[in-house]
Amino acid sequence: MGTSYYDSVDRMQKLGVDPEYINGWAGGFLHNPKREEQRLNEAYEAGYAHGLEKNSAGFEAWIRKQAAK
Repeated sequence: MGTSYYDSVDRMQKLGVDPEYINGWAGGFLHNPKREEQRLNEAYEAGYAHGLEKNSAGFEAWIRKQAAK
């Protein structure tokens, strides 16, 4: 697997990517079966599709906005 998986997940977490997207991406990257239908959502499915493609650059749209402090 190399370090690409770990580096990609670490980068997404540090940039504040939606956790649902990250979970989907990891599942797709590892070729795990998808979640059961009632737990699927848009972020998870987008991440899963990118993970299957080993695409670690498609997450920008899923960076969550930080609340103003």
